[in-house]
Formats: sequence, C-alpha cells, structure tokens
Amino acid sequence: MPEELQNEPVFLLIISGLIVISMLIKSGAHSFLRIPPVVGYIVVGAFLHAAEDYWGFLPPGAVTTLDFLAALGVAALLFHVGLKSNIETLTEQLPRASRVWASDVVVSVGLAFVVARLAGLELLPAMFVAAAMSATSVGISIVVWEDTKRLKSRLGQLLIDVAELDDLSAIMLMLIVVAIAPILQEGGEPRAVLSAASGASLQMLLKLAAFAGLCWVLARYAEERFTRWMDRALRPPDRILSIVGVGFGIAALAGILGFSVAVGALFAGVLFSRDPRSVREEASFEPIYALLTPFFFIDVGYALETSSMTQSLVLGLFLFVPAVVGKVLGVGVPVARAFGARAGVLLGASMIPRAEIALLVARTGNRLGPWAVPDALYGGLVCAVGLASIVSPLIVQRLLERWDDASLGEP
Repeated sequence: MPEELQNEPVFLLIISGLIVISMLIKSGAHSFLRIPPVVGYIVVGAFLHAAEDYWGFLPPGAVTTLDFLAALGVAALLFHVGLKSNIETLTEQLPRASRVWASDVVVSVGLAFVVARLAGLELLPAMFVAAAMSATSVGISIVVWEDTKRLKSRLGQLLIDVAELDDLSAIMLMLIVVAIAPILQEGGEPRAVLSAASGASLQMLLKLAAFAGLCWVLARYAEERFTRWMDRALRPPDRILSIVGVGFGIAALAGILGFSVAVGALFAGVLFSRDPRSVREEASFEPIYALLTPFFFIDVGYALETSSMTQSLVLGLFLFVPAVVGKVLGVGVPVARAFGARAGVLLGASMIPRAEIALLVARTGNRLGPWAVPDALYGGLVCAVGLASIVSPLIVQRLLERWDDASLGEP
C-alpha cells in the first residue's frame, strides 16, 4: 500500500482528536477555566507543534491540510460574522471607523518601525515589521464579543469596520514593501522607489474597486433571486450549503486577488445578510461554524516555532511592546474621544491580536531572503503574534464582563 494511503488514517485520527478536544475546551473554558475558548485552541496548536518537533508523528502533508482547514475556519468565522452584521450600522459607522483606522495605522506603523530600528534592524526588515504590526486579526477578538452577545452593539460593529480596514491597509503596505524591496536592496534611487510604491498601491486599489463592485452587483441584482430559487428548489440543509458554497467562493476570489480570505468571507456574509431568508438559514450554519472555526486558532498556535523559541523570544517580547501599545493608543485615543475612556481601552485591547495577515507579511519577507526578514526576526514576529493572540482575548473578556449592554451602545 502506498505510504500516502497508510498515513491517511493517522491524520484522520489526529483531526478527530482535535475536534473532540476543541469541543471540550469550548464547553469547559467558561465554566471551569474562566478563559475565552480561543486561548485554549491556540495553546492546543502550540502543544501540537511541540509534540511534532519532539516525536515527529505527523504524516507528510499534514501541515498543508491543517493550513487548509484553518483557511476554511477563518472563512466560516467571518462569514458567520457577516451574516449577523447590520449593513446599515456598518455603513453608518464607516466615517468614524475611517478616522479611527487612520490613527491606528499611523501610530502602529510608526511605533513598530521605531522600535524595530532601536532593536538594531536594518531599514528593510524594519519596514516589514511595521507592515506586519499594522494588521489586526479580526477573528480572534470577535469570537469573544460573539460569545458575550455584544457583537451587534455599536462598538462591536465599529470594531468590525476598523479591523477590516486594518487588514486591507496591511496587505497594501505589504505589497508596497515587497515592490520596493529589491530596489532598496540594490541601492536604487528614491524616484524608482516611489514609482514602485505608487504602482503597487494603484494595482491594489483597482483590485479592491473591482471586488467591491462585484459584491455590490451580486447583492443588488443576484442575491435575492438566488435565495428565492433555493427556497423553492432545495431542502433546508441544501439551501444553507448552497449559500456557504457561494460565500466561500467569494472569499476564495478575495484571496486570489491578493486580499485575505477573511475580508472576502466578511463581504460575502454581509451580502447575504441583506435578505431575511438568508439570515433565517443562519441556525443551519452553526454546526459548520462550530466544526471549522477552532482550526483557525489551532493553526495560529501551531505557527509558534517552539524549537527556536529561545532564540526568538527576546526579540518577540521586544516587538510585543509596539504590538500592544500601537493598537491601544492608535485605536483607543480616537475611540475614547467619541465614546469615553473605557470604550477606548476596550476597542484598543480588542485590536491587539495579530494572526493570518501579520504572519503572511512575515512569511513573505522571510521567503525573499535573510536580507528582508532574517530567520531570527521571523521567529520573533511569530512569538509576538502568538503572545498578542493569547493576551488580548483574556483582557477583552474581563472588560466585556464588567460592561452592561447600554455602555456598548444599542444595536
């Protein structure tokens, strides 16, 4: 029997174990441990990586499959958030979200760049650090807000808007840095650097406009007819699976265009949230959501390189400071002016997590070569991302438990 076929039952056993462990964590996290389930999922991923480093028991292709399940998990998570979102509230919040986002990007990027330079990094590695630290993992904090039934509040909807703008701007910054990296490496002139940066920005904006336009056309002319046809032609399980298929397809298209799958999945969920028939199908989506979402957080934990943790931990702790302070100040100050100091602290803490986009930036730079992101810096960024993803949910849950619904704003 080929080795690949022999390994399939082993990996299936591992996946089944992770599913059972995830459900146990979900049921016991609040009752016994008093921590958000996402923290438990991340810790499971870190332990899985440590066990693999020690015993080497994962079959070939297991990591690729885990990454794929993580992509499905983040797509399910953000599609679920989009289905529950109020498009009118999101639109109303957009002007304020844009102001908060602008402050967030300037402070996060500037602080991360300065700290990276103080740590002795060269110009180009420091630019990759700044781009990575500008991102936010919208999925991690949102699960805590969702668990406490606060996501539909005005602050919850503001969080979604700002976090998604963060992801888009982080991807744009990454594309700009990648475009100018070879020119800087070769000591190119400022005019060539500016031209490359402008070209990357224009390309990104054109893709975003095309994607947003496609989503608008689907929402305006196709979504209602599609759901009406499904109501007549398909049974309830088939209807929600058809909606999920379209939603995941839109998420995949966003990934192909260079955006994150998370951004596309959120757009898709909001697209279907316009129609009450689609929202009624949400309950049928819950098992899919519960099955896939933990794999995203497990994959975040698995990204922690436990074998080289000692070498990267010092740099990771150093970078963890701007990862926290940049979001707390960049988001917290403008939000505090509009909603009060407590709201500023809450949203600032909610924006601290980094995951898929920050890791994508770090991985992209590392693949260019050690002149862009050395291995030690890559490990440090992974450590900083992991710490931010664990610490933030713990803080956010404590803050949300002390707030009443009126303090967060009516939905």
